[in-house]
Amino acid sequence: MHPSLHLLHHLLLLLSLTLTLPFSPTSSLPLHLSKTTHLRRAKSAPAPPQQYIEVTRPLPFDSLTPSCILPLLSHTFSAPTANATYSPPANCSWSNAVLHFSAASNGSHRGRIAAVWLSGAELARSSTPDPTPEGTFWNFRKDVTRYASLLRSSNLTLSIALYSLVGHVTNDTYDVNVTFLYYDVNKTDHAAPLTLIRPEKSSESLELNQNPADLIVPISAPGDGGHWFRIDNGSDSISRNIQIPSNTYRAVIEIYVSPHDRDEFWYSNPPDYYLEINNIPIKRGHGSYREVAVKLNDNVVGSVIPFPVIYGGGIDPLFWQPLVSIGAFDFPSYEIELTPYLGIMLEKGNNLHSLGLEVTDALPYWLIDANLHLWIDSNGDSVTAGPIEYRDPRKRLERESKFHDLDGKFKVEGETKREASGWVNSSAGNLTTHVYGKVEFESKLVLKHGGRKVRVRQSVRAVEEVRVRSDAGHSVAEMARERRYPLQVRARVMPGSENETYWIAAEVEHAMKEEKKGSGGMRSESENRQKSRGWMFVRECEILSGAAATSQSYYAKDGKGCYARHVLADGGAVKNDTHSFVCAHTAAS
Repeated sequence: MHPSLHLLHHLLLLLSLTLTLPFSPTSSLPLHLSKTTHLRRAKSAPAPPQQYIEVTRPLPFDSLTPSCILPLLSHTFSAPTANATYSPPANCSWSNAVLHFSAASNGSHRGRIAAVWLSGAELARSSTPDPTPEGTFWNFRKDVTRYASLLRSSNLTLSIALYSLVGHVTNDTYDVNVTFLYYDVNKTDHAAPLTLIRPEKSSESLELNQNPADLIVPISAPGDGGHWFRIDNGSDSISRNIQIPSNTYRAVIEIYVSPHDRDEFWYSNPPDYYLEINNIPIKRGHGSYREVAVKLNDNVVGSVIPFPVIYGGGIDPLFWQPLVSIGAFDFPSYEIELTPYLGIMLEKGNNLHSLGLEVTDALPYWLIDANLHLWIDSNGDSVTAGPIEYRDPRKRLERESKFHDLDGKFKVEGETKREASGWVNSSAGNLTTHVYGKVEFESKLVLKHGGRKVRVRQSVRAVEEVRVRSDAGHSVAEMARERRYPLQVRARVMPGSENETYWIAAEVEHAMKEEKKGSGGMRSESENRQKSRGWMFVRECEILSGAAATSQSYYAKDGKGCYARHVLADGGAVKNDTHSFVCAHTAAS
């Protein structure tokens, strides 16, 4: 293989996370490999286990005392799944619920994906951080109030999966604890301070955590294992036949999805013909566009482009010590309003309808499932519903490629628009729901200097607007949500002085920005941004030495106050960590 081609092959493998590089985040630099392939420090006192952190906002009720606490599962994982029986605590009054997930490991195997389901409905998805010789531990808390209808039910099966992403059989163990905390926010005498972010309270709220559904129908795989479906290509389409109650007046589908293996770094994938012409022996192509589509009876009713979560060993493993990437412990989910389609889903004489999911241009593999949130009219046995206007999603996708030998530029631009209106006549009256959605996508992949330099730039903007009107035209509820997630990756690879050694430098900058507007003047904004920079000296699949630093800034604001946090990690340790409840910043657009 030509030397430049070999270097490009190696760099593309790095970006696709086929390297499994053992290291210790507590090692002082430069780092050196021992014969056991673990990086370790010079001889000194034993180091404590490494705690990993995901920077996010405090939960709205963190300052409150829980009404009750339910430690549900404490399990040492050797097999990939575990189950427990869930029933809510007796004699406990609560309005909000939190899932607390904590884990520890003393293994050396990197790359696990985890999820928690209750009665087949996914509550949370997570990934594991990279291991260290001294052991690791981490935790996260998630507001799961939106699943209240399930959490108030008894004798349900709670399932947890912890799957290897690499496929090797190991003797590693993970000690996992799952606890539910319940809060009665409405009856608490000591409310959270005004400077702490709290949810807006409005009877017309369209937010799932503020106005939880009455029923949740899982769109997930049956069985005792993980309830996610696996998608291996763009032709795969998973679906479930569902029947919803005849008195349903609102419907929202919530999607959980994660890419793995060949598509883990899909946003850096070159086109197939570039790999074929240059005889590059990796199967990571199909270009840099992926879209998750939702189908109702084989017709697309909505789509999302997933936020690119970077797992613990991604791009440069030293970046994510001890700060993990945005969303790595608590993956985002994606909501699509389906209320305008209730006229189809409640159609008389056709009780079963198919809800399906697919991923455009997918490579092996994606793990995906969904929850269908339904609101039920308790004052009537049935509602009537019908369409006003359905428009098939309008999609524009343009691809440009220009390359010579190993150098090239590849660009993808796309836009998807959808619009639908429908009416529902229930005990609340005849209400019309109008939904407008738009997703804008742009991706650039640039290869220079014989493939030794790679630059990836991606931007995604997703908008959904929901408006509910009475038959007199008055506003009943509304919500507008805009998400932006820009991403930039730069990497260089140079040959080392010894055979099969490489010097690799990389930079990553990415962010999740969100703005919401809703009924009653509700408005919120948040921005979570990370910048990472580092280098590694690598022999085949081992880091010989390296250094990296990551800075992260988090900002959130709503009608109740603000929260900001700034963290700097360097050399595997947090060097600075400050937070404030002062409104002194406006999130960038």
